[in-house]
Amino acid sequence: MSNHSFDINCLNAFAQKMVKEKKTAVGFPCNQNVKLADFYHWYAVSGLADVAMNNVGDPRKTSLYALNTHEFENQVIDFFSPLYGFSPGTAWGIVTNGGTDGNNHGIYFGVNALSSYGDTKPILYVSEEAHYSIKRLGELQGLDMRQIPTNVRGEIEVAALEQALDTSRTALIVIAVGTTFKGGIDDQDAIDEMLKRKPPVAVYRHVDAALFGGYLPFTEHADLVNHNKRHFDSIAVSGHKFFGFDEPLGLFITTGDILERQNPFHVSYLNDSVPTISCSRSALAPLKFWWQIHKTGIDGYRRQAELILKNAAYLKQRLDEINYPAWKNDISNTVFFRRPGDRVMKKWSLAPYEDERFGGKLAHDIVMRHEGMNMIDHFIDDLLQDQREGSEATPVSAVPDQSKNE
Repeated sequence: MSNHSFDINCLNAFAQKMVKEKKTAVGFPCNQNVKLADFYHWYAVSGLADVAMNNVGDPRKTSLYALNTHEFENQVIDFFSPLYGFSPGTAWGIVTNGGTDGNNHGIYFGVNALSSYGDTKPILYVSEEAHYSIKRLGELQGLDMRQIPTNVRGEIEVAALEQALDTSRTALIVIAVGTTFKGGIDDQDAIDEMLKRKPPVAVYRHVDAALFGGYLPFTEHADLVNHNKRHFDSIAVSGHKFFGFDEPLGLFITTGDILERQNPFHVSYLNDSVPTISCSRSALAPLKFWWQIHKTGIDGYRRQAELILKNAAYLKQRLDEINYPAWKNDISNTVFFRRPGDRVMKKWSLAPYEDERFGGKLAHDIVMRHEGMNMIDHFIDDLLQDQREGSEATPVSAVPDQSKNE
């Protein structure tokens, strides 16, 4: 292809491939039930498709760059703040470019909030099964880090955390609400009790709720992501997972008090003290989030949350029916199981993992809104065929007791 050619057929072929692939994409937490055609139609006919907008700076302050969507970004944060137990009047947040961006802000805000307790940076405590980005971000921000072992469900071992805790230093604890592979949820009550027994100089709690933080507020388990009930200081949630957007985006929410304890850079040409890590931020993402909130509403999100948990339970039931070794944590939409052969792994975009406590090689299916019962039945058919073709098996006797799990 020459540098100046434009081949629409090439783009059309790519689009057809993506549309086909999404029909069997179950191994990663991307909700393929994206409903944004009406939004993009409005976006084009309104003229905004020809406007360069940028949400630079603090969305709560007037920006010198008038081409922004701060007012819609603030409305998105105001909608979600009470759902996560923050006061809409004092909460502060941004629409991020994804879960890692939210976690980066959580760790950065935590370091700054703890800086008043001494010149030494806090120790970062995180479970071994938390998202890998936490470890990367800890390295980038130059933090001492303690990776804490987990139990078989993927939850942080609180006794091990207590043993690792250095009470002479401030502590920045990242709490996983939905670990990457098993969907484990760290026990925040047990962590609280441990911190009362063994208090560090000061502690900052950041919740990584990239996937589960999307649907838990709309279930009877909403307290797990409630700031008032669980005492965490900030939370990061992905938007392209449960909510279903066509690109990575998310939420970072904290308190006004934590914001005041930051050390923002004053940028003269913006006439603003900027607390965010990134300068330029998407102005389109808040518009899409605002659009979806108004199209879906609280009741709509509740129905969606109920649906994915119902279908995850159905997947676990079908796997049990064919005696296929599989496990699912409570209130999780993630089902993990013995790893099938390469054909099934590739067709269904399954993510691999290894844990000798479950017999070795594993894969998982993260049930999103696009994966209904018919799709699950087709997946089961492929697993049955895979078994008939003699893929390597994991003895059921090799797996641990999962009596607390479904």
